[in-house]
Amino acid sequence: MKRILFTLFISVFLLTGCATTQLVDHWKNPSIDRYEPQKVLIVGLTSNVKAREKFEKKLKEELESRGSEAVTSLTIFDPSLRTEKMTTEEIKAIENKLIEDGFDTILLTKIIGVEDKIQYKQNYHGYDETYRKFSNEYLMYQDIYYNPEYYDSYTIYHSETSMYCICPTKDRELLWKGYIDIVDPTSIEESVNDYVYMAIAVLEREQLIKSKTPPKKEDKEELIN
Repeated sequence: MKRILFTLFISVFLLTGCATTQLVDHWKNPSIDRYEPQKVLIVGLTSNVKAREKFEKKLKEELESRGSEAVTSLTIFDPSLRTEKMTTEEIKAIENKLIEDGFDTILLTKIIGVEDKIQYKQNYHGYDETYRKFSNEYLMYQDIYYNPEYYDSYTIYHSETSMYCICPTKDRELLWKGYIDIVDPTSIEESVNDYVYMAIAVLEREQLIKSKTPPKKEDKEELIN
């Protein structure tokens, strides 16, 4: 029942707010019931610096509005400034330094694949198979040769977000992993906003981040006035 309600929740969320993002699948550590990150490092693993800055900043805003302290990775380390890959020892050293600085959570997002899609235009769907003849079908689909608008082409970016616990008193483990598709993005800002809202909605629903902090009394009065 819980799974069904969650699916309905995400369906409504997609219809009302996220046109360019789709939740494909997600996994939550079964040993974790509820989790409230105190200090989070946000890592957007992409060579597109502009997209990375926008993504990390937006996710930082959403986490801080829910009571967590959040820091973007670009303020701590920038892989683009390095000429060589980091070693295992260097990454472990960064983890230890994060723990010393009070971090307990890392949110890592990356693109794991890109797929080009071709889809027939809407008016080619739903044709009655019962009465189809060769002449009808050939007449209908000869546009393959003569009509450049016969199909739509678009791109899907397959992405993955992982939440890790790096608490000093607990094992460093994966808490959650979500797979989200970004469908035919038209702008960085729109795609970033849709992606962040989707990821936050799922994490909040799974009780892996705090609920959004309600507006302060003075903020409510300002909205009313």
